[in-house]
Amino acid sequence: MKPITITDVANHANVSKSTVSQYLNKRYEYMSEKTRKKIEETIEELNYQPNILARSLKQKSTFTVGVVVANILHTFSTQVIRAIENYFYDHGFHIIVCNADDNPEKEKNYIEMLRAKQVDGIIIFPTGDNLDLYKRMKRDQFPIVFMDRTIEELNIATVMLDNHLASKLAVDRFVDKGFENIAIITTSIIRDISPRIERIQGYKDALSAHGIRCNPDYIKTVNAEEIPDALSDFFDLEKPPQAILAGNDIILNGVLRYMKKYGIHIPEDIAVIGIDDVPYASFYTPTITTIDQPAIEMANLAAELLLSQINKEENKDTSVHRLKPTLLMRNSC
Repeated sequence: MKPITITDVANHANVSKSTVSQYLNKRYEYMSEKTRKKIEETIEELNYQPNILARSLKQKSTFTVGVVVANILHTFSTQVIRAIENYFYDHGFHIIVCNADDNPEKEKNYIEMLRAKQVDGIIIFPTGDNLDLYKRMKRDQFPIVFMDRTIEELNIATVMLDNHLASKLAVDRFVDKGFENIAIITTSIIRDISPRIERIQGYKDALSAHGIRCNPDYIKTVNAEEIPDALSDFFDLEKPPQAILAGNDIILNGVLRYMKKYGIHIPEDIAVIGIDDVPYASFYTPTITTIDQPAIEMANLAAELLLSQINKEENKDTSVHRLKPTLLMRNSC
């Protein structure tokens, strides 16, 4: 049976081929609601399936973008992926998601695979250890946007949290509640991953602003499996911390598990704030005070920046956009 073509759809709906093409590309502003409905009904009646390969060849685009995530286990990462997918779906694109596991070799392999598949652009949560590859992509004028982490000397468009402010909001809240012995735990600082460094620096600056001496014994950077040992070190100190800032959702999870296991009561025995809001924070007992990242806003901005590059718009934005976090006050502090 001869396949249905875009010409068949146009003839049956009594519109031009270009109008059908505009419909398929979701450019509905170029037609009336009546025409849009007519094309939709015709496509359904004829069971028309667009030839994606032909469309790609004609428009020199695969209408596909890649997202290379550093660690898909983070709540923030999944929120961002979902929002990016929504954005590009509305613009007629598909996305391919790759999880690098904070492994530069995996990241490199995934980026090269995506480019071999001729995706139109990539949003990357960079591991920070593939500088030559990032530079080559920039030299090739390949559309690229960094998310969550920055490598400022590369001058690549980046969307990330204002990490200094995130830590400041937490420290300010602790101090307002009368705490001075405040600790922070982040995941391991490898390859100068910017959010972790910035959150620690923001913590130090906030303490200084309150006239509180920074105690190096109150700062830990560890892998997830080392969280219990780090907490034990805190509680073994002659003067244990009164409050703990968990640098991300994975750390917060480890902190709460430790407290539950050893019968340490929050906030009576120790106050806790986590950077990254998590679904269970609002119904955990007690409810957990968190610093929320505007994940959807960040994802939409990254997607807009990438689509602008894909469309080769004149004013290419290569700046670092730092979006503001929000303190969600609950009962753990």
